Amino acid sequence: MESLPGGWTRITQAGFFLAKGGRVRQAAAVESLPSPCFLIDQAALRRNLEVLRALKEAAGCRIVLAQKAFSLWHLYPFIGEFLDGACASGPWEAQLAHDHLGGAILTCAPAYTVQDIEELLPISHHLDFNSPGQWARFRDQVMAHPRFVQGDLHCGLRINPECSTGETPLYDPCAPGSRLGTTAAALAGANLNGISGLHFHTLCEQGTDALDATLDAIDEKFGDLLRSPQIRYLNMGGGHWITKPNYDRDHLIRLIERTRKRYNLEEIWLEPGEAIAIHTGVLRASVLDIVESGGIRAAILDVSATAHMPDVLEMPYRPDVFGPDGSLAGLPANAPHLYRLGGPTCLAGDVIGDYAFNTPLQIGDSLVFDDMAHYTMVKTSMFNGVRHPAIAVRREDGTTKVLREFSYKDFHARLG
Repeated sequence: MESLPGGWTRITQAGFFLAKGGRVRQAAAVESLPSPCFLIDQAALRRNLEVLRALKEAAGCRIVLAQKAFSLWHLYPFIGEFLDGACASGPWEAQLAHDHLGGAILTCAPAYTVQDIEELLPISHHLDFNSPGQWARFRDQVMAHPRFVQGDLHCGLRINPECSTGETPLYDPCAPGSRLGTTAAALAGANLNGISGLHFHTLCEQGTDALDATLDAIDEKFGDLLRSPQIRYLNMGGGHWITKPNYDRDHLIRLIERTRKRYNLEEIWLEPGEAIAIHTGVLRASVLDIVESGGIRAAILDVSATAHMPDVLEMPYRPDVFGPDGSLAGLPANAPHLYRLGGPTCLAGDVIGDYAFNTPLQIGDSLVFDDMAHYTMVKTSMFNGVRHPAIAVRREDGTTKVLREFSYKDFHARLG
């Protein structure tokens, strides 16, 4: 908790609920928003970015924004004050970073088209390939480009160390039969002329022990290649929970230093996404209706799990929810008024979860979902034509600005 002037205290990670003398209220930034709406707190974003900047300076590595987790380009100039650029999964993300962030652009995709390569060569600084076959297909074109000849563009290969450390198969690039990254066996005999870096991305919301185990597997399978003079950089990808309170940042620094020394590398890169945006935003929602069926009370909201926060279903995970009185909704046994929160779409499984509140919910009540900055706005859809959440930012001076509100025209324009 953080003490504020006037005796108020922030009680959420991003600071959107305030408490004083037993009273709890929403911060004015939330009360003034349309519903539904994503709200990003720039001060909370700064806290994460300062941690990352301190770490990269201590470790001597470089850190870029993973846009697949957070791509609110309005804040890119601010992010650029702390980080070294962005990673991209294809031409559109690369162009977004080029237009608004600057710095290095590191591009890696499971496969490229001829058009992709044509668009990426002028703006990427690292162009990493998922397989030796993809590199063979585009090698001559890439190596003939003036930026490659001049040393402004470097190329790498994504590797698969075949070392699974996560618990969710959907997010495991090392699962048997994975299409992501080349195995050591698939690399045998490949022509790597022009390749100067290796890239792995195997973690998801994990700590340094998982990275340590992964680095051991990489040394066993790719150590000889990493020790060769042609490899100048190693990209350790994302999935590192660097800004979580219990993350062992000192251990990460030691691992980076050990890896650089072991292979005599010029550069080590990290691509966090969630660690940048975690605990920096909320999603405001409203109760549209309350229905009862089979002894279950369901609160139908103007936000959808499938359309607005799909990781609730895909990960899956249970987001924290704050009720209209500002209190944190609990597990079913922890408070008297139990509701199943669901979205406004026709999908029967569009259910966020069962939450218990201290007071009964009423139609029109405002709910706030915490930690809704990462992997939400980048994944939203307009499925079923439901109203799309607005996007707002609370600046460090305390002012709030709605950056974008969506309308039927946006829904219509998606389809031609």
